[in-house]
Amino acid sequence: MSSGSGTSNFVIRWINFLTMLLALGVIGFGLWMGIHHDGCRKSLTLPVIGLGAFILLVFIITNNGSGHRVAGLRYKEYQLQDYSSWFQKQLNNTENWKHLKSCLVKSKDCNNLPKKYKTLKQFKRGELTPLEAGCCRPPSECGYPAINASYYDMSFRPASTNKDCKLYHNSRTVKCYNCDSCKAGVAQYMKTEWRVVAIFNVVLFVVLSFIYFVGCCARRNATRSHPSKIRR
Repeated sequence: MSSGSGTSNFVIRWINFLTMLLALGVIGFGLWMGIHHDGCRKSLTLPVIGLGAFILLVFIITNNGSGHRVAGLRYKEYQLQDYSSWFQKQLNNTENWKHLKSCLVKSKDCNNLPKKYKTLKQFKRGELTPLEAGCCRPPSECGYPAINASYYDMSFRPASTNKDCKLYHNSRTVKCYNCDSCKAGVAQYMKTEWRVVAIFNVVLFVVLSFIYFVGCCARRNATRSHPSKIRR
């Protein structure tokens, strides 16, 4: 394993660990708020616990799967078995995948690769996204020689037993859309997006909570200073 890959895995492990601590911390904070008699604090108990539970759920579902480095490539390849059983179940569901595959074909990500990488040299040095790496090309272990960014020499007989090698086809509507590597690319994409959503929710909740607390404190102070006016 290269030093770059080791560093990447180390960072990912720490991010996962900190995410779990954040989720547990938010839940603990919610429970702490619930034992106070302050109405402002108690009113936020359930939302805080709910947010913590959401973050924890996202962490559990997206904890596994970080990709595998391949010699000579500047991007990672992903394997479906590395992801949580929930991800595997959803992506292996025939109806779910039929819908997702239709979206992938319409997105034209694979068809646009020749425009992004006009030469084979550029393509080999490119940094493909998880979707491009998993859905637009066969896994590296298949050994199909690349002719350009969207076409492989299928006359080569792969020694690998990976079923994706037989599922890949150069056709624009087929590619590797039925491959487990494509499903893994989707899982990685969803994992990244969900974590962004979780972080956004935390930031948004902190801002709204701050505004709420300021309003609560202002009203409480006003009540103490002018109790008769507030009652009116």
